[in-house]
Amino acid sequence: MTPELLTALRPLLAAEASAEAQAGGTDPGDLEQAVWLRLLERLHAGGAPADPHGWLRKAVRLEARRTRRTARRERPYAGEPADEREHGPEHLALAAARRRALHGAVRRLPGRCPRLMAALLSPKDLTYREIAGELGISQGSIGPERSRCLGCLRRLLTGEVAAREPRG
Repeated sequence: MTPELLTALRPLLAAEASAEAQAGGTDPGDLEQAVWLRLLERLHAGGAPADPHGWLRKAVRLEARRTRRTARRERPYAGEPADEREHGPEHLALAAARRRALHGAVRRLPGRCPRLMAALLSPKDLTYREIAGELGISQGSIGPERSRCLGCLRRLLTGEVAAREPRG
C-alpha cells in the first residue's frame, strides 16, 4: 500500500467514521484511530487488502459495532474507586509518604526554621505564645519567620517534585 493511497483513504475514513460515530454515539477521532490501527495490523499480517476502499468502509462499520457492544457492557462505578474520603490502605500509605517527605524537607531547612516548622506542625496545635516560649523568640517574630521558612520549604519541595517527574 503506497503513501498516496493512504493519503487518498484519509478523507473517506474521516467521512465514514463521522457518519458511524453519529449513529453510535462515539467519538469520530477514536473510530478513525481504531481503523488505522486495524489497517496497520492487516498490512503487517497479510498485506494490503484487494479493495482498500471497500475494506475501509467495512472496517469502520465493524469497529463502530464493536465500540457500541463494549459501551453497552461497561457500567460506571457508583463512586470513584480511590475516593479520598475513604481511608483505605492506599490512602493511608500515600498520606504517610507525604508526611515523611514534608518532615524530611523541614529537617533540611536552614537556621531556626526546622524547629519553628516542627512546632507549627506539632499535633499539640501550639499557639504562637507557646511556640515563642518554647523557641525563646518573641511572639511578633513568628509570623515573618514562618513566612521565610515556608518560602524555603516551598522551594525545597518544588525542586524535589520537579526532579521526580519522568522525562522524555
